[in-house]
Formats: sequence, C-alpha cells, structure tokens
Amino acid sequence: MSYRIFILSPAHCGGERAQLVFNDAAQFPLARRLRTPEGAPLGEVFAFLSGLYFRGKLAYAQAFAAPPPGVPGVVVITTNEGLRVPSHPITLARLRRFARGDIDLRDPRYRRPLLRDAKILAAAAGPDGEVVLLGSVATGKYVDLLLKVFGPALRFPADFAGRGDMSRGGLMLRCVDSGRELEYVALDGGAPRHGPRPPRLTPRA
Repeated sequence: MSYRIFILSPAHCGGERAQLVFNDAAQFPLARRLRTPEGAPLGEVFAFLSGLYFRGKLAYAQAFAAPPPGVPGVVVITTNEGLRVPSHPITLARLRRFARGDIDLRDPRYRRPLLRDAKILAAAAGPDGEVVLLGSVATGKYVDLLLKVFGPALRFPADFAGRGDMSRGGLMLRCVDSGRELEYVALDGGAPRHGPRPPRLTPRA
C-alpha cells in the first residue's frame, strides 16, 4: 500500500479577517476562544482567516489522506513553527507571531522549522509515501524547500493549474461531496504549474 500525506499552505494571518480576531472588542466565539489558555484548533482558525480556500483544502485533505500508522495525514505550513497538525491549539499571542512572520525562504525563522519538520515527515512517510501539496506551486516559497526534501514524492493536483484560490477551494469541496479524488502530478516532473483559466464551476447542490 502506498501512503498519502497532505501539506496545506497557510492562511494569511495579517489580512482583514485577522484584524477582526485581533480586535480587543471582538466577542464572536472564535475570538473569545483564542483568548483562553486552551486556544482554538489551527485548522479552524485558518479556515476562518482564509475562508473557502482553506476550508476546501482542509476538508479535502481530511477526506483523502492515507498516512502510515502513527503519522498525521494532514499538516499545515506556518510562518515560524514549521508543520503543525490542524488540531494543534493556538492562542491569540501565537497567531500574532504568525502574523509577524514571512513566507520567505530567505528568512530563517520560516525556513529552519519547515525544513526540520519536512525531514521528519519524509522519514515517517517512508519510500512508498506520496506527499501532496495543496497550495501555490507557481512560486518557490513552498516548493523549493519541499522538493529538496521529498523529491519525486512531492505532488500537486493537476487541476490546480490555471485556477484561482476560490476556484480551488470550491473544486475541492465538490470532490469531497462526490468522493472523487483529483489526479496528482509530480512537481519535479515538468508538469505545467500554470495554465488557461478553466470553465467556472457549476453551483454545489
């Protein structure tokens, strides 16, 4: 059996929706939970910050992950803590640190923990493991480091080429609805990372 693990790109922690959370007067449930010592799950927080795109990535990855025993099937890239599982609790203070970080491989605060955790994940996945990146492959901000660690095991959905973030999120939610998994192609195999914009998705039932 071949194993499949998903790596999700992060939500933007400094955008307009993040400012709603950071507002000291915020009283909606997620904002209140982030202010407690227990915090809130990373996946839930990023789904709020990013909306449809991250929600689609998370639902899709949780539906189709097939990890080895004892290994997480879904991990999320962070700006300064490497890879974290979606259930990892974060507080408002930790989210503020995420917001101050940069997704830039020249920044060691981002690069070093990501490299550390990617190596651990590669060893856990083993030689038969497949690692699927659900995130942007048009630039090297994730791909350049992950390719060095995972090599030909690193893949991405071929249908992502040409789609914007909202379209990708909608596509993945439709795949979860229908139980249809996307086709994955190797990032080191010369597969096109760009393409013409595909037709609009039909509305979900």
